[in-house]
Amino acid sequence: MELVPCLPSSKKEIEELIEKAKDWALMHGLCMRSKQDFEKNVLQFAPFILMPSPFPRKEFENACQIQVVLNVLIHRVAQDYNFLKETLKETIKVDNFTKELFEICKIVNIEGGSAQKVSLAILRSDLMLNTTCSCKNINKKCLPHCCWKQIEINTIASGFGWLGPVSTELHKFVLKELGYHKEIRNLPENNALQIICSSMVKAWKIYGNQQAVILFVVEDVTYNICDQRFHEFEIRKQNPNIRVIRRNLTQLAATVKLSYKKELTVDHYIVAVVYYRCGYEPGQYHTQNEWKVRLLIERSLAIKCPTIQYHLAGTKKVQQALTKPGVICKFLKNEEICAEIKEIFSELYALDFDEHRDAAVEMAITDPHHFVLKPQWEGGCNNKYGSNIKYFLESVKNKQERVAWILMNKIYPPIHKSCMIRPESNIKIELQELVSELGIFGVIIVNENNIFVNKQNGHMLQTKLSTANEGGVVTGQGACDSPFLTD
Repeated sequence: MELVPCLPSSKKEIEELIEKAKDWALMHGLCMRSKQDFEKNVLQFAPFILMPSPFPRKEFENACQIQVVLNVLIHRVAQDYNFLKETLKETIKVDNFTKELFEICKIVNIEGGSAQKVSLAILRSDLMLNTTCSCKNINKKCLPHCCWKQIEINTIASGFGWLGPVSTELHKFVLKELGYHKEIRNLPENNALQIICSSMVKAWKIYGNQQAVILFVVEDVTYNICDQRFHEFEIRKQNPNIRVIRRNLTQLAATVKLSYKKELTVDHYIVAVVYYRCGYEPGQYHTQNEWKVRLLIERSLAIKCPTIQYHLAGTKKVQQALTKPGVICKFLKNEEICAEIKEIFSELYALDFDEHRDAAVEMAITDPHHFVLKPQWEGGCNNKYGSNIKYFLESVKNKQERVAWILMNKIYPPIHKSCMIRPESNIKIELQELVSELGIFGVIIVNENNIFVNKQNGHMLQTKLSTANEGGVVTGQGACDSPFLTD
């Protein structure tokens, strides 16, 4: 069994190591802008865990292998308009954001589908090790976990394609500083940035116009700037002829056009690929003008990442529907693979109005600390936990509003100890109890009849205090990390 590297016992050595690691992060782009003291021209290092966190090798490899199957599953779900329509029909009655998204999907479907039949999806499947699952493998009883469960699958703006790999490089540096040269082999290769960007380059080539650009649709204010810019730099590195332009939805409302050939143009540029790094939460659409932009892009010949169907396939309601008996096999056919996928899904409960859903509401009100309550959109800090679940569900118990939410069994991952280094705090040498969430990236490029690319491509690890609810690095109390594989 591999031993996880330890920090030195000397306080002075640890302080020196922390200072070196902070400087390494600043000088190698493991950075973001501060939300508290925002200044466009100032970066600070992203919160990080000083030592890589232990993660069982077999579970990591299993998660990587299964990603290509998840890519196909989400693709087929996204292509099934009737399934999306039936699954979301109650949700769109009470969730205006999902309603607006589906309205675009409906319009495009009525018009015969997007003019562009090729789609690009950059997905990220987020998972946690679980200490409370009903373990069927007696050989695992000696371990602090039995299996892992998928938390969600992100189909839009799947971030950390840069921050994941650079965290691995930071930990290689830290291990070398401590003399753990052989142990570096237990940090798995992380090529997320290269493959994500090569998929955009591939889509650009498929579009077939050497003068066309790749459009990054970005937030009004971008805090996670390094993660986005390094994608742009890597694209230029892989193909110097490709120009990347960045616009937010409001800027696009004034500049985007659709030609009679359905070419998408921004200013004087023809757009080959649209890569969304925003558009996944209501606050990013200030007026109907931003929604009109989204529809116009969807109607165009540009290759979308993601299409509106992929965006809807990532909603919590769709993920909950996939946990129902027989649904996965509707899309994958192979019963053995379906059983394997079903096993990794967390238990999810819809909150529609019927006997079973009423029971789920009562269950969560009675014992709220064993659940997480989730809305349909992404972006972090939207979930409800603990007593807030009880109070909220009591307030909407008899209202249609509850249908917009999904209830998920809370996962209890194994706890480990390390130091979390944050830019807003002074050096504080203390081991904290932490839990981790692993994200596995996947890329798929397809048209109606062909799969051009289907890959698992790298990973990221977010780690948070075991007492924290929200673990996002940008939005919550999480920190960048990387897995140290153990046998």
